[in-house]
Amino acid sequence: MSDTPALPRPDAVPGATTGDSLSGFLYALTAYLMWGFLPIYMKALAHIPPVEVIAHRVVWSVPIAVAVIAWLGRTADLKAALQSPRMLAMGALTAALISVNWGIYVWAIGSGHALDAALGYYINPLFSIFLGAVLLGERMGRMQGAAIALAVVAVGILTWEAGRLPVVALGLTLTWGVYAYLKRRLPIGPNQGFTLEVLILLIPALGYIGWLQAQGTGHFLQGVAWDNALLLGCGIVTAVPLMIYANGAKRLTLSTIAIMQYIAPTMIFLTAVFVFGEPFSGVKLAAFSLIWAALVIYSLPILMARFSRAG
Repeated sequence: MSDTPALPRPDAVPGATTGDSLSGFLYALTAYLMWGFLPIYMKALAHIPPVEVIAHRVVWSVPIAVAVIAWLGRTADLKAALQSPRMLAMGALTAALISVNWGIYVWAIGSGHALDAALGYYINPLFSIFLGAVLLGERMGRMQGAAIALAVVAVGILTWEAGRLPVVALGLTLTWGVYAYLKRRLPIGPNQGFTLEVLILLIPALGYIGWLQAQGTGHFLQGVAWDNALLLGCGIVTAVPLMIYANGAKRLTLSTIAIMQYIAPTMIFLTAVFVFGEPFSGVKLAAFSLIWAALVIYSLPILMARFSRAG
């Protein structure tokens, strides 16, 4: 999530399976639950500017990501990527997109727009279908088209209520949708790809943190132990669920992952309403109901195909 990941191609994930396994389900469930609880963590960082939080997410993700790559024996893949101008260019683009996505997400949680974040992640799979049809010429079924149409109506309702586009939700959807599209075209595994991205972002992140510390406006090592712990923990809450998910994804079918990806936005939605107390008007209920209906319509062909195979 924004943090939720793109659905990987089976051939892009080393050791990908054509069926489901219990270990894969538990890996993926753990990752989605961690993403679901992430807003509570990010809410505790609401007093720190989002750019500073993103910089620490990058810096403290690097040692975890590199350690995992070394443990998996994939350092050769990473070295090859770092020596390839094409891979570096693509990695820089995906790194920029994920940075913007993270920034929108952190700002949304901290400023009382967690519902918008949930909406953005609910729309993500529908936007991915749209991108596939437009950019890859993938055939869109009638039910998929109907689901996308309902999502458009929902966005229209929210725009009418607020008098402006739901920028946060659309920003998360657009940045993650394009990121997912480009990420799937990287000829590298998801763990290696994530490590490549944070390594590319490491120098600007360190430079920004150093500049803040020199100006005396940074929040790290300024005598507040809670801030230090939260910022250090950014690496864990960023890298660990992604790595866990990557190991789960290669043990699950794409149809299973497609259904499980609703866990995190549902938890974000419930947290926004019942923990953060964000206002949930009747108009928002109507819009979210359309989104939920769209996701049911989107999921039905996946479930039907799954049951027919099982039968």
